[in-house]
Amino acid sequence: MPAPASIDIFCRVVDNYGDIGVCWRLARQLAARLATSTIRLWVDDLASFARIARGISTDAPLQTVGRIRVVKWDDVTSRDPGLLQPAAMVIEAFACSPPEAYVARMSDRQLWLNLEYLSAEDWVESCHGLPSIQPNGLRKFFFFPGFTPRTGGLLREGDLLARRDRWQADPHARPDLLSRLGVEAAWLDRLQAGARLVYVFCYPQAPLEALLRTLASTRQETLVLMAQGVGPNTPPLPAGGRLALHRHEFVDQDTFDQLLWSADLNLVRGEDSLLRAIWAARPMIWQPYRQEDALHLQKLDAWLARSPYSPEIRRVMQAWNGGSDAEFESALAPLLAPAAFAQWQHSARAGCDTLAREDDLVTRLLAFHAKQHQTR
Repeated sequence: MPAPASIDIFCRVVDNYGDIGVCWRLARQLAARLATSTIRLWVDDLASFARIARGISTDAPLQTVGRIRVVKWDDVTSRDPGLLQPAAMVIEAFACSPPEAYVARMSDRQLWLNLEYLSAEDWVESCHGLPSIQPNGLRKFFFFPGFTPRTGGLLREGDLLARRDRWQADPHARPDLLSRLGVEAAWLDRLQAGARLVYVFCYPQAPLEALLRTLASTRQETLVLMAQGVGPNTPPLPAGGRLALHRHEFVDQDTFDQLLWSADLNLVRGEDSLLRAIWAARPMIWQPYRQEDALHLQKLDAWLARSPYSPEIRRVMQAWNGGSDAEFESALAPLLAPAAFAQWQHSARAGCDTLAREDDLVTRLLAFHAKQHQTR
């Protein structure tokens, strides 16, 4: 069946980078897959968008970046009503609801999807693909990304793992990247000699002091990388000089991937970064976005239940997301021993390879479009 001739993706930025991170990756992958389709990305916060994407102007209400038409939501439609013509496929990210004037022009010729948050919980399979009848009589379908064949799959470019492997096999890739980010030559030499590189992208609630204390307590020298603004209340580093912290400017998505490929251990937050850490196939610790009534812990446990990780690795992730400093330190320290860390690395690679055998999200999205097209 033919691919959709046009696709609109609507995104409201809620948590600074996660929402737009997912939508920008989706838009880029659709543009790469569908050479003749028109793709528009509607975004309400260009400032956050510009921090993770090259070429985005914060002042342009309309701009084209890599074949994707970027529309400043709430700013352009009053001056250009033609933008309100609905696309063949309409994707609202995380129930953000397109403009009323846009929805008023929609008909049953459009495939309307609500791209939901990623979850490994069991109930997702029973809800994926279900329609919801809207007040205007149109059907809006729930599309749930997920980790099983009965969900919408995971965002992954077709060549991603090959690019990762080429990067990790190149002896110059990591030091060149770190040098561009301002890491001093002395630490580049230490990393070359076997020091550990840890990348940290966390929410403020994370037990950062416990992490730094644990890393400093090992025999292996460690360099911690953190973007500016992450962990703003970082405690003083433990004495001894075996641990250093390097801050860098925010980077675009491609460079972020390269940082995850380069680190020995990644600590990441939110949905988009979780997937990129999985595809990096390196030991990682995840911090989901905090929710009321500790729902984020249910989300974490559901993902861990589907993961290849040992009880010890699961314990360190649970402690990172709600345990005491002492609990986190006691869970992490044994995993940093060489034999345990090698097993952690093996599990991360095995989990990545298993998920990579499934169809990716864009493949399942287009298959869903074809199926709905047949039934009309």
